[in-house]
Amino acid sequence: MSAYLVVDVDDLLQRFDKRGIIVDLQELAVGLRGGAALAAGLPSADQLRAIAVANWDTPHVQSLGAGVDARRVFEAAGYETFDISHRESMADALIMHYFSFDPEPIDELILVTTNPDLIPLVRRVQTTRHARIRVWGSEDVLKGTEFADDVIFQPVETLLGIQTKNVAVYIDFENIAISLKEQGFVINLDHLIDRFVQRAKAYGHLVKMAAYAPWGQRGSLPPLVDSAGREIADEAPSRLMLASIDPLFTLPGKNSADVRIARDVMTDASHSDAADVFIIASGDRDFNDVINSLKTRNKTIIVWGVRGSTSRQLENNPSVTVEYIEDFTDLQTHESFGATYIDETGEMPAIFTPSQWSSVIIQFDRLAAKLDTDVIPMQQLIQQLHDVGAVVSLERGEDLVSQAMSLGILKAISASGDLTLNPEHTIVQKTRLIRDRIMLRVYNTLDVRNWEYVNYGFLLKGLAMDYELNCSGCNLNDQWRSDWIDCLVREGILVRELVPHRHNPEDLVPVIKLPTEIENDALPLPPAIPHHEMPDSWEGLSLEELYEIEPETANMAQRVVVSVEQFTSFRNFTWCPL
Repeated sequence: MSAYLVVDVDDLLQRFDKRGIIVDLQELAVGLRGGAALAAGLPSADQLRAIAVANWDTPHVQSLGAGVDARRVFEAAGYETFDISHRESMADALIMHYFSFDPEPIDELILVTTNPDLIPLVRRVQTTRHARIRVWGSEDVLKGTEFADDVIFQPVETLLGIQTKNVAVYIDFENIAISLKEQGFVINLDHLIDRFVQRAKAYGHLVKMAAYAPWGQRGSLPPLVDSAGREIADEAPSRLMLASIDPLFTLPGKNSADVRIARDVMTDASHSDAADVFIIASGDRDFNDVINSLKTRNKTIIVWGVRGSTSRQLENNPSVTVEYIEDFTDLQTHESFGATYIDETGEMPAIFTPSQWSSVIIQFDRLAAKLDTDVIPMQQLIQQLHDVGAVVSLERGEDLVSQAMSLGILKAISASGDLTLNPEHTIVQKTRLIRDRIMLRVYNTLDVRNWEYVNYGFLLKGLAMDYELNCSGCNLNDQWRSDWIDCLVREGILVRELVPHRHNPEDLVPVIKLPTEIENDALPLPPAIPHHEMPDSWEGLSLEELYEIEPETANMAQRVVVSVEQFTSFRNFTWCPL
């Protein structure tokens, strides 16, 4: 029986070091070899070919090995040591030196690693028909790969009896988001969540992760976007929950989240099964008392802050390990993100949904129509955004306008702060198109049919047939159309009311109207709106005349006529069944 154990020493020691796990190197080497022999069903570990791979000559391995000669330790434990200086060629080098000249297929292959560099061995090593392949690591590197179902993964800490630490994370999300924004970073929520989880897992087993912010309060947080640049603040709680992070609500402002986090940390730390590592993501100095209390309980304390926004008291506290979020998240700045978004993609994301950029564009046009100008002072635009509830404070409004300028949606045309919209920007073009087509549909329906309101469902069906909206990312389904109608209602461009149903007065149905001040200051109606008197009857009208009055009805009538003609002429009928 042929059995191999390949240990990625570099990766293994780095993982233990990051998680604060101190191991005896000799016990580790002996334990891995003995455990592998047992798993392979060998009567003796001498029948196992054990290979320890590392860049042995670097001081890095020696320091991780607690100052001992790591190579000698593994050799003394019965390993063949293999030196590799370039990890990207690790699999090729091992194949060449060990597996190419072994004529006997392998019955058992055990890889000790949490790095994908060794995984190509799974495919390239010659194995017997019933061979077993195992991967021992801190994380399942096989998840989502073609080997996930065929290769056995086992946590290396469990196999070695290593006690892992429990980790609890408390994120003052409002503080972190504002600090990142102030340092010029784009807050890519999905990327931030992924990096937070990944970083926390480096310290042990996650038992709790919570994010505190005024979730659901429009404009209370800086813009949160996804990788395509789409604003997703409304989706933030659900996206956090998908990553097993509890979104906990706090009121806007400095002290609300601080008090809640301090209370939760102290409560959790008092339990007998409390976490060993407490991570607090905030730069506020208000947590010094909490940190001192955790220290008396012999807890490991880590603070995640933003460089330039973290309290000096926290940075100078010897009981705390301070890590800067921008160092382990690789977030983009507004300038680099805007350039990547426009130049590389060339167009909008797959679904173009309402966002805080929509508020900026719509309120700019609304204010420009009222003032009869296309140039608006920055402070006046910020005040407008605040007045309509797009932001909760003037400071948030200033943040939003500044980021819109960074993305090229707004352009500064003078040193005094005068702004204008960039009509060539894709977001501006699509937002204006959608707004105008919806307003046109509502106005025409009310004007031509002489109705007081438009039924919500009727409006959705009408927009579904609007070919002007059939551009990339637009008019995809009723949910998309409903989102944009709701957006225009929030922005004050449309009014939504509940009225009794015609046949069931006890039931209320949503309807859409134009605001009474539409002609004064809300927004000018889209240009070239046709207006025709609606005839009492279509009888006697030619198809051309009907096209001028009701183009959609005329189009449908033409399709009916053509269908009837084709049916009757093909079958030589004089009539067509309904």
